Amino acid sequence: MSENTNNAPEMELSEIIQVRHDKLKELCEEGRNPFEITKFDVTHSSGDIQNNYTEEEREITKRGSEETEKIMAKISSLNGENVVVAGRIMSKRGMGKVGFIHISDIDGQIQLFVKKDILGEDEYNHFKKLDIGDIIGAEGEVFTTQTGEISIRVSKITLLSKSLKPLPEKFHGMTNTDLRYRQRYVDLIMNKDVKDTFMKRSKIISSIRRYLDADGFLEVETPMLVSNAGGAAARPFETHFNALDEDFKLRISLELYLKRLIVGGFDKVYEIGRVFRNEGLDTRHNPEFTLMELYQAYTDYHGMMDLTENLYRHVALEVLGTTKIVYNGIEMDLGKPFERITMLDAVKKYSGVDFNEIKTLEEARKVADEHHVEYEERHKKGDILNLFFEEFVEDHLIQPTFVMDHPVEISPLTKKKPENPDYVERFEFFMNGWEMANAYSELNDPIDQRERFKAQEEQLAQGDEEANTTDEDFMNALEIGMPPTGGIGFGIDRMCMLLTDSAAIRDVLLFPTMKPLDK
Repeated sequence: MSENTNNAPEMELSEIIQVRHDKLKELCEEGRNPFEITKFDVTHSSGDIQNNYTEEEREITKRGSEETEKIMAKISSLNGENVVVAGRIMSKRGMGKVGFIHISDIDGQIQLFVKKDILGEDEYNHFKKLDIGDIIGAEGEVFTTQTGEISIRVSKITLLSKSLKPLPEKFHGMTNTDLRYRQRYVDLIMNKDVKDTFMKRSKIISSIRRYLDADGFLEVETPMLVSNAGGAAARPFETHFNALDEDFKLRISLELYLKRLIVGGFDKVYEIGRVFRNEGLDTRHNPEFTLMELYQAYTDYHGMMDLTENLYRHVALEVLGTTKIVYNGIEMDLGKPFERITMLDAVKKYSGVDFNEIKTLEEARKVADEHHVEYEERHKKGDILNLFFEEFVEDHLIQPTFVMDHPVEISPLTKKKPENPDYVERFEFFMNGWEMANAYSELNDPIDQRERFKAQEEQLAQGDEEANTTDEDFMNALEIGMPPTGGIGFGIDRMCMLLTDSAAIRDVLLFPTMKPLDK
């Protein structure tokens, strides 16, 4: 019976599943239940074996002479060595007196050569009953075929887990995008590119940690359940803690607790962790995502720009081997100095409107009406400037760009510019038209901070569900005293999207949030 079930009728699929259950029942009756095995000692992965051969060695093998075999025996360190491997069966062919199967493990695939004369008749008959998708262990001798394929001449096979449902049909793979996200475990089995993306994501995060650890930063962990979800403009998720009979929120940022640690004397701290924002789903947004925030005492937002530039170059070089990355066919060069431009100059450049010449809220509303920029009654001049930036500027910021000096109205936790207190020492880092990071010279004046929180609470009362509220314990920390500090938040998922050329945030989240199937 064929197991090409990508488009199989329901009855055919159910029959295939029944056949596999019958095989398992037969194994159990023979005392060979694979699920009773608790341990299997593996000596090598497919990568360990493959990496012992160079391209030159493989080319020599293809010549297929006796002299070649002698040469290979000398120059291949694993040639002729007995190894033990384990993995999932991905293909089968042959099955007369000789069979070939490919198994997949964390590093890739390797071919197993199974011969009846070597395995013995009984074990070979059991081997022939194995299905694609079964997980096996195999022991044998490494050799290279005349076509140059590194293989294992198997002397023993152990069934470690019986696959009771068939994998998608080989040539079509798993192409339903929604199903791929819901069954990521199958997606990882069937799609090598997906597996490579998530292995690269792991390397990206490890590279970030290495860079910061080497620079003297201390990695810390702060609460996810908080009474006050501050530090960002976002609507939080709310929950109830029964033991205290108190309402809590899931954190929307890492900022306020990390600043408490700066107050406590940890001069360089960072955290990489999940945050939660009660917002919509699209190609760049998921309600839970990975954020990294770091804070450094005795520096400012210029120091954060230098750190960002150096960190991005380091990660690209270490993970990709180049500072030039290509996303959706567009090349971005991390090797060149990143552009630095103020929000005022960026809006003037791309919209033609000079907000330096706009002195009042009425003038700002008038120019917004003229340019069809929608605003709300509660919006002030700085808010309207930001709306112009979002409407006319963001899509143009393809190459690495720092957009500096934001209006004070949209920056409640940031130091004002001494020479122009309508603006703050803040930047957002853009690539590919996306905001990749947000950084400040952190506000450490508790009197000013309380006034900013008060203004935020007024906005909340006017209907802004993303406004902050006063965090009294954080205010107490500021009153104890926080040194001048630079801080930044990085969107790890968007960074992974760019460095892996992934079209949507769901492509770099192992288990993205999905609408329930019954809806």
